[in-house]
Amino acid sequence: MATLCKPAVSVPEHVITMEDTLALARSLHSDHPQLPLALRLIQNTGVAKRHIVQPIEETLRHPGFEHRNMLYETEAKARVPAVINTALDHARLRPADIDLIVYVSCTGFMMPSLTAWLINTMDFPNHTRQLPIAQLGCAAGGAAINRAHDFCRAYPGANVLIVACEFCSLCYQPTDLGVGSLLSNGLFGDAVAAAVVRGQGGTGIALERNGSHLVPDTTDWIAYSVRATGFHFLLDKRVPTTMEPLAPALRTIADQHGWDATGLDFYIIHAGGPRILDDLSHFLEVAPEAFRFSRGTLTEYGNIASAVVLDAVRRLFDEGGRASGERGIIAGFGPGITAEMALGRWTTTGAGPASAVTERQVFGTRGRSAHPSPAIEPASRR
Repeated sequence: MATLCKPAVSVPEHVITMEDTLALARSLHSDHPQLPLALRLIQNTGVAKRHIVQPIEETLRHPGFEHRNMLYETEAKARVPAVINTALDHARLRPADIDLIVYVSCTGFMMPSLTAWLINTMDFPNHTRQLPIAQLGCAAGGAAINRAHDFCRAYPGANVLIVACEFCSLCYQPTDLGVGSLLSNGLFGDAVAAAVVRGQGGTGIALERNGSHLVPDTTDWIAYSVRATGFHFLLDKRVPTTMEPLAPALRTIADQHGWDATGLDFYIIHAGGPRILDDLSHFLEVAPEAFRFSRGTLTEYGNIASAVVLDAVRRLFDEGGRASGERGIIAGFGPGITAEMALGRWTTTGAGPASAVTERQVFGTRGRSAHPSPAIEPASRR
């Protein structure tokens, strides 16, 4: 049974609050005819603060797509290893135990993928398989869990490392002045997350079933326009209505497994915005409190794209997990409109044969982040 172990999540050190965001919007777009609407929409997100990889003064500048993509690569290489170290420690595994690395990101581009650099730098075996996913946006976190589950089913006993690296602030476009763009500027944050899916043993969510669903004729609702200045995010005003067609997909996958989607013990849902969670609560007939992990991520970090579902799972662990056998669903939503869904039960089967080791024992001095370990926000501060 493949088990999703406790994720590790790191957010950058630069913070922008809701108050900062509203003040910037008023200052930068004082003559915008729809500024009052944009301010109201930003306030309604419920995002108290976000973390970004650069000071806000640097974020607001646009030195060109080449510079931004180089910064994406630099920051990824500096920040990802420490998060991986912690995720491996949570799973009580070593790099030598990993058979596949799934790397998801939609905010920068590298070829070879960061997976190749990780294998060379952090002593993963040379035969470690690589699966970079770049074009599923926020749904990629759910897709990564599902592809890890599939791999563990195909290769019993295999272990998969999932890495989500999203620097949404590097996609800021100062010339994009539509209301959807202004809303996005107040919604998205930066984060790095990692988690291990163990093929045997481990404590966490034992994955039992996964599926995908695409809402027809919605491919232009969430999209990138790729131009000389980089990725221009397109967000259609109809996106918040997508839970009405997607809620039945969640019901269906649960029904196929003999479960009732309205009566599960935990829900890990992509927090695209408060309307998404409110509508899903309504259409699934689930109490709003059931989505507290997702709301916690949205409030403290904003929409951190593919990393949302991993951070919500981390919050489930921090709450103490669940009783063994309790059932839940994971769902990530993104461009397409696509839903990536998984069902699982909480398990405490133990960590298996691999023994816990310290970061120094496993990694020596290679693969260490350029940022000190406190970059991973301690539970006491979350």
